[in-house]
Amino acid sequence: MTSAALSVVASIPSPSISSFQLGPLTIHFYALCILAGIIVATLWTNRRLTARGAEPWVVIDIALLAVPLAIIGARIFHVLTHPGFYFGEGKDLWAIFRIWEGGIAIFGALIGGAIGAWLGCKWSGIRFWTFADALAPALLLAQAFGRFGNWFNQELYGLPTDLPWGLEIDYPNSAWPAGLPVGTLFHPTFLYEVIWNVMGVIIIAAAGRRFRLQWGRLFGLYLVWYSAGRIVWESIRIDPSEVYLGLRTNVWAAIFGVIVGLVIMIVQKRRHPGLEPSPYQPGREWTPPGGVHSQGTDDFVDVSAPPASEESSGGATSSLTTR
Repeated sequence: MTSAALSVVASIPSPSISSFQLGPLTIHFYALCILAGIIVATLWTNRRLTARGAEPWVVIDIALLAVPLAIIGARIFHVLTHPGFYFGEGKDLWAIFRIWEGGIAIFGALIGGAIGAWLGCKWSGIRFWTFADALAPALLLAQAFGRFGNWFNQELYGLPTDLPWGLEIDYPNSAWPAGLPVGTLFHPTFLYEVIWNVMGVIIIAAAGRRFRLQWGRLFGLYLVWYSAGRIVWESIRIDPSEVYLGLRTNVWAAIFGVIVGLVIMIVQKRRHPGLEPSPYQPGREWTPPGGVHSQGTDDFVDVSAPPASEESSGGATSSLTTR
């Protein structure tokens, strides 16, 4: 029975096409996967922010800055970590700007997106860490969508394998390792990351409700989870990459991501032991017509009585929550 099942799932085929024509335009499935991820993340983040008490669709104001800067950051990070592709004798420097030819890096997107989100939050009055926590599980789900784009492009696969879920790659392929015979199967790192990310979505969303992680601690958990997985997947990928001290650049970036995530969780727990009083910055609050929007949910709002020490001081939250 087992051998019969393995004979059916002998390998994972790759799509035969990666794009299609729509009039004069070439539509790439990779771009559609990224776009689908952005849409899903925006919708879910809006729902989470609204439940917290924010104005509906304020996420759009933030996304208008965060998404373009995330794309720019993703491209810059890719170029800097793959200098041999763009710099040197015989290289076309203008290829740096031809992003449609491929080449973006998620860690650069996180940096650029964080800068854009910070600016968008300043603009809209939303607390940056409130937005980051609302975004955390939605961002991980968006990244799962994006990985299917690598499947359509037949790229970023792992080491050769004889496992029954090995990934088929068309030959010839620009990333095909020299010396490997036609028909070699590879680790489907895109699928590993999709599964890891979906597991993370469930765990992070549940942890946010169960432990009421605020002040950026839920986003810190996201960084730890996602980066820990990337350390493993990057270690078995065989696409070209700069190597420093024996590790690929993205492995170093993932290690840094784990450290940053842990630091955020520890520092924010010490600085802000109480719950956030509002998703808005002081003086920028928004009150929905007809009442307070977030009173019907306990995902983010602390509805319990304050500790005695805080009652005596006349405040509902600790003094640190105003920072």
